[in-house]
Amino acid sequence: MAQQTAILGAGVMGETLLSGLVRAGRRVDNLLVGEKRAERAKELEDRYGVAVVSNLEAATKADTLALVVKPQDMADLLREIAPALRPGQLVVSLAAGITTAFIESHVPDGVAVVRVMPNTPALVDEGMAAISPGSHCDEHHLAEAEALMASVGKVLRIPERQQDAVTAISGSGPAYIFFVVESMIEAGVHLGLPRATATDLVVQTLVGSAKMLRETGTHPTVLREQVTSPAGTTAAALRELEIHRVRAAFLAAMEAARDRSRALAEGS
Repeated sequence: MAQQTAILGAGVMGETLLSGLVRAGRRVDNLLVGEKRAERAKELEDRYGVAVVSNLEAATKADTLALVVKPQDMADLLREIAPALRPGQLVVSLAAGITTAFIESHVPDGVAVVRVMPNTPALVDEGMAAISPGSHCDEHHLAEAEALMASVGKVLRIPERQQDAVTAISGSGPAYIFFVVESMIEAGVHLGLPRATATDLVVQTLVGSAKMLRETGTHPTVLREQVTSPAGTTAAALRELEIHRVRAAFLAAMEAARDRSRALAEGS
């Protein structure tokens, strides 16, 4: 009998995971979605042909449950579905800052839990997800969680103690990139370029630079130095970034994100 996978939480990330699984070849009759809003349920049924049911029914029927809700909603969801859970089921949590120990304390003993930190580039199948096993996970459970997230990007297995750092780097990372892009576009406008031109220049520069990093495997310092001629324009620009302590600002920002992830885990 085919394994049933349920996605509880049909927001942007939940639908992203659903569409990724469908594109990766999962049969829709092996997928369930838990969603309370009737209008949203109909939208997903019409778009994907997937069965949309209550969270409790999904928990009863599924072998694997992906919990795609906000951290502050996780405890309520776990209380709702716990009566239907059974040993051997796999619960995959995509909620930032929620530990496997927290989830295990709300579900029956023997339920396998995997913690995932995804990011929003999953919307274009370029996501970066880090997964960590709980105390009842075996290789089969980890492989299933890996397959779920591989449908929308790349997956790394990491110790759970590294999850707060991952949240700060790749989980929140797209926002840092978009902030830099915004700043470069505004600089282009300040320098006299039309906004559309500045946007095209910055976006393609970002895409091309990311592709160079991924496809060449060259260290970013080497790539930066290749662009930086002595006493040239790039050297002048980089000097200003160093004067304004941009590296230190990035470090402080990511430390703040890590600390907030820890606070979420502690219920703050």
